[in-house]
Amino acid sequence: MQSLHAFFAQHHPLQATTLQQVAALFSPATLPKNHFFVRDGDIARNMAFLESGIVRGFYRKDNGEEFNKVLFSAPSFIGDYASLISGRPAQVSQQALTDAHIWVADYRQVTLLYETCPDLERFARKWAESIFVQKEQREIELTSLDAASRYHNFRKAFPDVEQQISQYHIASWLGISPSHLSRIRRKIAGA
Repeated sequence: MQSLHAFFAQHHPLQATTLQQVAALFSPATLPKNHFFVRDGDIARNMAFLESGIVRGFYRKDNGEEFNKVLFSAPSFIGDYASLISGRPAQVSQQALTDAHIWVADYRQVTLLYETCPDLERFARKWAESIFVQKEQREIELTSLDAASRYHNFRKAFPDVEQQISQYHIASWLGISPSHLSRIRRKIAGA
């Protein structure tokens, strides 16, 4: 729970009373490798603080091919935000790529605190804004950078992830095939 407190402090400090109320809503849990936090088609009800581990958000195309839309590495929040706020079924599954330690809370209970804890609501707004900026940057990179540049940016953004997850998941996040990623890696190693 200490890492959750530090995470809040890093983005927008919360008052001690707010931290106590928020902390009371979260319960520790484990998310074993390959297990799902949310599946497409589910209506998301819970959010979680990812204290350790790596989780992917992905969707399946009609042909069954998977595309990793987002990678979450600790510390971060996970949960299908679109489903949480809309009440509609999730379109993106979230699956642990490593064993993960999480703190789970009912999203609605957290948002009910906004009325009495404006510092929490401010944190949520700032967090949502930062996610928006990251999402926009990722979309720009996918359309304007070549695969080698995207891989370079991946390594900067996720310095410890590459050794923990399969090449397939990295390639999927980059929007390329695993063989293309292998060629990029060989080229970098030979340089």
